[in-house]
Amino acid sequence: MTETTPAPDAHDHRRQVLYWRLLARLFDPEERASLEAASLAVVEDIGLPAALLDPQVSIDSIVQRHPDLAAELDGLMTPDGAQPQDDSAETDARTDPQDATGAGRAPTGPQDPAVDADPRDRAAEVRRAALVSKVLLNVFATGSGAVSAGQLARWQSDAGWLERALGCAPGDLRGGRTGAPGGVAPTGTGLGGTTPDLSRLIPQIGPELGALEADLVKRMRLREVLADPQLAARLTPSMSLIEQLLRDKNNLSGVALANAKALIRRFVDEVAQVLRTQVEKTSVGAIDRSVPPKRVFRNLDLDRTIWKNLTNYSPEEERLYVDRLYYRHTARKTTPQRLIVVVDQSGSMVDSMVNCTILASIFAGLPRVDVHLIAYDTQALDLTPWVHDPFETLLRTNLGGGTDGTVAMALAQPKIAEPRNTVVVWISDFYEWQSQPLFDSMAALHRSGTRFIPVGSVTSSGRGSVNPWFRERFKDLGTPVLSGHIRKLVHELKTFLAS
Repeated sequence: MTETTPAPDAHDHRRQVLYWRLLARLFDPEERASLEAASLAVVEDIGLPAALLDPQVSIDSIVQRHPDLAAELDGLMTPDGAQPQDDSAETDARTDPQDATGAGRAPTGPQDPAVDADPRDRAAEVRRAALVSKVLLNVFATGSGAVSAGQLARWQSDAGWLERALGCAPGDLRGGRTGAPGGVAPTGTGLGGTTPDLSRLIPQIGPELGALEADLVKRMRLREVLADPQLAARLTPSMSLIEQLLRDKNNLSGVALANAKALIRRFVDEVAQVLRTQVEKTSVGAIDRSVPPKRVFRNLDLDRTIWKNLTNYSPEEERLYVDRLYYRHTARKTTPQRLIVVVDQSGSMVDSMVNCTILASIFAGLPRVDVHLIAYDTQALDLTPWVHDPFETLLRTNLGGGTDGTVAMALAQPKIAEPRNTVVVWISDFYEWQSQPLFDSMAALHRSGTRFIPVGSVTSSGRGSVNPWFRERFKDLGTPVLSGHIRKLVHELKTFLAS
């Protein structure tokens, strides 16, 4: 008996039309009249708004007019979202096949075995294809040319809907930022479940979304947008936007400069809030046992007191006689720890510059921690007077240029009064003009007893590259390059300050 493959039905053809149109629009902005007409017929036939086919219409606008679509978009591209909508029928088919297929009842007409054996809801798959096409087209078809603040805000909102469709909170895949500008753009995932495992996506979609957003920011007519308070208010602070503002700050004035400062301040405050929670439990200074403990009740070491006086226990009286009370040492060494942060402010290190400037300000607020901050490219700048205010510090940076760490080393070395009480954190990609002289001076610091921590990248995403020449030599020196998430640097600094 020869098996026959069932011919594709109308639903298969409709789904194929929608996906062919998606591919055509992603790779060629020109419309294909035949695909557009066929897709319009499919969308109208399944009861969805024709605006789904217009890439100029945001998903927010569609959801505002058709609120019921919000629930369908949540988790749309997760495995659960791909299941047929009528789960009850499928459950019944599994639990009672006779009821689901009509077996045991009088047949009402000829039965198609191929249809009975297929549990897929093909009509639901067509509907899902139309919604998926809208989300993907709005996010990945960014076009070319200049971008306005409104276009960027709309893209950020649509990207939030893509993240919702993947089962994440808006902003999670683009670096952990939540929220989106205005409209119906949601403030939560809308799913309430656990975050899905997206590690199998090739390529990783988070960095791709971040790259798209960075490209849109670069194409913005930023000065015109900043001059309009309403447009500027719609911008969502991001690392890409902050980099553009820091690069162009010297060309801004008046309202535009004020709006730029407000955006930088918002971003600094958001990042500082996250970093502060990681640092706030830091204990500074080791216990100083040369100072006698203060003899007060709160310092009483009850366990040690009982243990030391056990020889005075009277079995007859069932009583312990205490000859001596023991107290805990609480005094800490008062010698201040000195933290010297040296940051490469070349264009490739903007993420690290922002994060480390904020981190330095947080550590500067801890008791008995003396923080110094130096930024450099081909010249070095001592930013220590403003280290308590990361906002003012960033405004004094000058992104771009080459990299010559020897000028920064000349500023850092005189600040080291007590090597064993000093930690030097050097943040750079280490692509230096004078590699050998700089490494020799770093090795000398390490041998003097100074805690030297070379950091290749301190980013929110944990990505970055380091000159292999320096990486190998730091490893041989016993001070391997610390690269990755900023939490690693926070841990290292807390360990040193608590020692």
